[in-house]
Amino acid sequence: MDSSEHGSSKSSTGEASAGTLPPGLTEKEAEEIQVELTKVEDEIQTLRQVILVKERHAAELKRRLGIGPLSEIKQNLTKGWHEVQCSNAYLTASATLEEIGHSDAYKRTQETLSQAGHITSAAFSSVGSAIRNRFGEMRNSPSFKSFEDKVENMKYKVMGRSNGESDHSPTSNNTPF
Repeated sequence: MDSSEHGSSKSSTGEASAGTLPPGLTEKEAEEIQVELTKVEDEIQTLRQVILVKERHAAELKRRLGIGPLSEIKQNLTKGWHEVQCSNAYLTASATLEEIGHSDAYKRTQETLSQAGHITSAAFSSVGSAIRNRFGEMRNSPSFKSFEDKVENMKYKVMGRSNGESDHSPTSNNTPF
């Protein structure tokens, strides 16, 4: 075979050979490899077709057994979680976390955080009480009472007019703002 014949041949992947062979490969070896590549690609295509037929058959069997996609996902998740729990990494991590949980440093940290939580809770409680007391004092102050009376008077005037009542409010002070 001369180089012009070799240059016109096509590989099974659709690429034309450039007329040059890779270093250390004879033309005969290249042809044998090309034949083998074609056979392997044909086998791959056949296997893909077989797998497709098997998947369809499996889907039909599952349908007949009443196994739906949701139950299949549930089974896969359960199986996957079981495999995770049995893995060396999970078992090692669980043992390490258990050791940490029993360590003195962890216990001291837990106690410190618990105390900090109690102190923070008490602080918020006392702030809430202080605010509640301050609002109580403010509500009983003369300025707030005066403001409250004026709002009540305004409310009565607006509501009284809409109900066809007079402009007089029940409060002792009828003066507007």
